[in-house]
Formats: sequence, structure tokens, C-alpha cells
Amino acid sequence: MSEPVIKLEKVGKRYRIGKERCHSLREDLTHLFQKKKREYIWALKDISFDVKQGEILGIIGRNGGGKTTTLKLLAGITLPTEGKISIKGRVASLIEIGAGIHPELTGRENISLYGSIMGLKKRELNKKFDEIVDFAGIEKFLDTPVKYYSSGMQMRLGFSVAAHIQPDILLVDEVLAVGDIAFQKKCLGKMDGVARSGRTVLFVSHNMGAIHSLCGRGIWLDNGKIVKKGTANEVIRYYEESQIGHLDKSSYVVERNPEDVKNKSFYISRAEMLNAKGEHTTTFRYNEKVVLILDFAGETFGDDYNVIFHIYNEIGHFVCSGASAEFHGKYFNKKVKKIKIEIGPLILTSGKYRIVLIVRTRGGLDDTWDSAIGFAIIKCQPFETSWEMPVLRDGDFVINHSFSEVEQVLLNK
Repeated sequence: MSEPVIKLEKVGKRYRIGKERCHSLREDLTHLFQKKKREYIWALKDISFDVKQGEILGIIGRNGGGKTTTLKLLAGITLPTEGKISIKGRVASLIEIGAGIHPELTGRENISLYGSIMGLKKRELNKKFDEIVDFAGIEKFLDTPVKYYSSGMQMRLGFSVAAHIQPDILLVDEVLAVGDIAFQKKCLGKMDGVARSGRTVLFVSHNMGAIHSLCGRGIWLDNGKIVKKGTANEVIRYYEESQIGHLDKSSYVVERNPEDVKNKSFYISRAEMLNAKGEHTTTFRYNEKVVLILDFAGETFGDDYNVIFHIYNEIGHFVCSGASAEFHGKYFNKKVKKIKIEIGPLILTSGKYRIVLIVRTRGGLDDTWDSAIGFAIIKCQPFETSWEMPVLRDGDFVINHSFSEVEQVLLNK
């Protein structure tokens, strides 16, 4: 087994609550004699884990959980209050937009500066220069001061430099969310390439899809403590099921604010979610049905209407859809102000899903209610088995399939 290149042992980081400032000797002595109590908060407490060379470790959790603080400690931006951190190798980080980038310098000058700080010789940097610029996509603005760059351009430049200077360890925070989808894919591919070349990556993200596809191992941080360590799939599943338990129980009935409706001629005013037994709920199991009761307001001026729903998963990927007219040839008359939609039986895997509702009239009066209502699938285990089936995490659906023995027949020649 290879030795870890990153090792944290009982690490803690404490911050003082309130404004930090320099004190005079008189103020310090006054605090000492008055024994004035200062309030502190532990951003991290008793954190221990290690990362081996070539691993991609994903760190997940809610905002304020301690993810970015962990990366800042590893990058040397701040020091631990307690515990020990051991790092072997050169570290490059992209923790904050514009971190390490000087706004008054041009893109070209910043590349040279960052490379020099990281210990690259001029000859080495020259070899990488064109590749860095091409990856960042800033050719036209290379000699423009970075202060005129958009946040996305700054992020692209910072990531490109950090990833191409061949660091032993690459630290990447959620700043990738600033970039467009095409660039995010390039970044994920580059991080995978960095790890395949024997280097180590720590990746902080709220994008469970990216963590799932990129990382081998994962850590869930919450309130400065490690809640779960293990494979990325295990940690994501544990995190998702725990968060599902915190769904607002009142979210099974959603009233729409008329002020948010663009087309008030005819629109969906209320959505109610139940299970097949008629019980209000937002959590379902595999093979259950979702029942929606929709109320409508306004007039269609004689037009019939078609109702459409789209389902998206928690990372925003489209899952499936349905429509009354296209699938059932059913148009509702304007007098019908309440309808029921039955969706399922559900063959979806564990996770959160949201429903977009659309009403479309023959006369072209449309209404769209984005993220109208949401639901969760918990404990997706359609088959009676005593062991876990992590393959069910690989997609949104559990496809129907079967297995059977094939009798071997020996044919005589």
C-alpha cells in the first residue's frame, strides 16, 4: 500500500465570532484583567482522514459544513488551531474566484506570475503556455488586465493555470459552478486526467452527479465534523437519504402566488401531492405511485387545455415527462378546474426530484410553473436481497430485466 500524500490527524479550526482587529497593549491588558469572555466557533473539529497518491476525494455537505475551510488549511491559506496536517508534494488550489490572480496584471502576466510562485522554470512555463491559454479560452483577452474579466473568465484562467502546472495535489472548490456547462465538462475531464497521471485531487462540490462520476472516495462534512467516510457512492447515498428526512412535511400542498403568474387568463393555482392510499406525502418508495391534484384559476375564453409535467432529478437533469393530450388524447374543458394526475408506478432510484407543470390551451395561452412541487424516493431496493446493490445509483431508472439459467446442450458433430 502506498503512503498517503495528505494526512489530517484530529485537526480543528476555531474562529472568533465578531470583528477581528488589531489591539493595543492597553486593550489586551484590559481584556486580561476584566476577563472579558470572547465567543468562538469551531469551523472544524476533530477531523482525521488521509488521501493516497492518485486518488480523487470528493467532499460534500451543506453550506457552512467546513468544506472550504478544509481546503484552505491544506492550501496553507490558514493554519489549524489544533491537530496535525502532513502534505507531501506541491499543492495548487482553486478555492475562490480570482485567488492567486492579480487584477491589475494581464492574463499573460498572471500566468507567468502564478507559474513562478509554483516554482516552474521559464522554460517549463513556455512549454505549457499555449496549452493553458487554449484551455482557458482567453486568447483574445490575453493582454487585457484581469480586472476587466468576468468572474467566469477569471475562474477559467485560474483553473487552467492550476491544472496545467503539474501539481502533485490539486484542490478545487465549488467555484466550477460559475463556468458554463461545456467548460465544467472540460474541468472534470482535466481533473480525471490529473489523477490518472498519478497526482491527487480533492474536489468540493454540491453537484452529486460530478462527485459520483469523478470521485472514488467521499467525505460528508456537517457542522465542522465528519459524518460519513467511504466510497463516493456510499457517502452520496447516505447524505441524500439523510437530507430527504429533512423535507418540509407541509410541502405536499403548494399554493401559488398570483403575482408570480405571467398569464393570469388561465393558470395552475394549487398543487397537492398524495400516495395511492390518498395520504399526503412527499416521500415514496420504489414502485409506488405519485398522485397530483391540480387546481386552476382564470378563464380560457372557450379554449380546451392540455396539461404537461416534466420531472427533473436533483442535479437538474431531465428524467421524463407526460401530457394529457399527447399520451391520452385528453383535452380538458374550461369548466374543469380540478384534475388528478397519477404518475407511476415509479421505477426511479433514490434521490430528490422536482416537477415542472405546464398548461397549454388550443388558443396558445400557456402557463409554466417551474419547480412546482417536489418528491423523494427513499430506500430504492426493488429486489429481495440481503446485500447492497450500488449499481442502482448509476442512473435515474431501474430498468425491467430478468435472469435465467440456460441449459447447455452438447451438439454432436
